[in-house]
Amino acid sequence: MLSCVAVPRMRKLLFSLHRYLALIAGVFVAILGVTGSIMAFEPEIDHLFHRKLTYVTPQTKPLSLAEVVGIVTRAFPGEAIRAYNISAFPGMAYQVATTRRAVFVNQYTGEILGTRSGDDSVSRFLGTVHQLHLRLLIHDKSDTGKKIESYAGMAIIFLALSGLYLWWPLKRIRLRSWFDLHNTIGVFSLVVLLILATSGVVIGFDREIEPWLFKITGSGPLPRVPRNSAPHSPDAKPITADQAIEIARAAIPGAAPYVIELPRPNGVYYIRARYPEDLTPGGRSAIVIDQYSGKVLLAQGSRTVPAGARMFILNRAVHTGDVFGMPSKIIASLASLMLVMQVVSGFMTWWKRRR
Repeated sequence: MLSCVAVPRMRKLLFSLHRYLALIAGVFVAILGVTGSIMAFEPEIDHLFHRKLTYVTPQTKPLSLAEVVGIVTRAFPGEAIRAYNISAFPGMAYQVATTRRAVFVNQYTGEILGTRSGDDSVSRFLGTVHQLHLRLLIHDKSDTGKKIESYAGMAIIFLALSGLYLWWPLKRIRLRSWFDLHNTIGVFSLVVLLILATSGVVIGFDREIEPWLFKITGSGPLPRVPRNSAPHSPDAKPITADQAIEIARAAIPGAAPYVIELPRPNGVYYIRARYPEDLTPGGRSAIVIDQYSGKVLLAQGSRTVPAGARMFILNRAVHTGDVFGMPSKIIASLASLMLVMQVVSGFMTWWKRRR
């Protein structure tokens, strides 16, 4: 049992650690907060600024991919088609990726809504925010930026828990000073920030954590994705994209294919799919199909992948706020903004006391 003298000493030490760690890591924590609040609505922001390209009025039956391909090929002759995005949502347009652009097509009428080259201002802004959040825009072999942000996530966990310990004896919630604002925001955002920070640290140190997680769950890593079709005769004809979609639907019943990457010579169809409960922008299921025989080389559904991989999938959905759809995205974004307010109010408290 701690003595009366030991408790104040421990509180004083913890207070000093809390204060100086916050001053050291504050800039990186604020970057995580600002960028995280934006990234929670990354797809929605992109769709908002490209409404005319994104949304269509649903009708009875969409055109086949063969018909869509014909429309795009006639409009942009000489551009090879690389992939399709056949959104699982009926009110969103199809996208056809060529060697030069993304073509948006109304899948019901065949109208070409427009194109994007990937370097417009919105794409650049969201890409910069994403990379700033992940690795501080630092791209090197040792992944320095990712490590810094991961340690900043660990700092958030320590600051949240130590802040709770320091606040607990007073249990004061009021808004009369920067110090009060700091305490109040910290208490109300504590649980969500701990969840976001912990899930972010797991993502940041996934290479180190993954082997332990597989060992604990008694599972293994995901199988390697085949990249080449089986040997075939010179006159063999590849299956169509429409046929590949039907094969993918049968391979993982209940999962809707939404991205179809077309095979290169001797390559394979790589198809991503999503179950109704998959609320992340990218579905977590994949089907690989031999382009000549139509044989399924890999069918990996998010419901049946190894337990360790399912935990990583869930962790990422929790971190991005996608786990419960729009409500959890709003909570994650607000909590990220509260993190910024924590940095500002903490700094102002320190500055006023210093003066």
